[in-house]
Amino acid sequence: MRRHFTATGFVVQGDRTLLLWHKRLQAWVPPGGHIDADEDPVTAVLREIREETGLEAEVVPTAQTFGFAYPGQIQPPYTILLEDSPEPGEAHKHIDLIYFCRPRPGARLDPPAGDSMHWVDEASLRSNQPLELAACGVTIPLSDDVRALAIKAIEVAKASEGAI
Repeated sequence: MRRHFTATGFVVQGDRTLLLWHKRLQAWVPPGGHIDADEDPVTAVLREIREETGLEAEVVPTAQTFGFAYPGQIQPPYTILLEDSPEPGEAHKHIDLIYFCRPRPGARLDPPAGDSMHWVDEASLRSNQPLELAACGVTIPLSDDVRALAIKAIEVAKASEGAI
């Protein structure tokens, strides 16, 4: 089975994270998508966040960097998921590199017209509250993986802020 590399970013601001309604998947997900040819995963996740939300973001460090100048280093993902892809055409899997991110100072949300997104707070995530899809007034629950990783992203981002 073919596999594609993807990068996903849970964008955290304070005690909340940003989730988007994915029309084809019919699910709430964080921003993300395919890693382009010759693109590293950090560049890809930041590009996907910018394209899907308008936010300029940065990766929250989850691993140590070393003090040498060469070779270069990029942050590894927090985790990697192996997902079946629902894309039309040939069946394949996504090797999804999961990053925790935050908006850069002064960044503003500027999503494409017609897209639905929510900032979801930690308490709502922990109580497993569904999110309302404004276009039709229906509430839709989060998948277990999105909810668990969203909570972990908030925890890691909070700890990172305290370490600065």
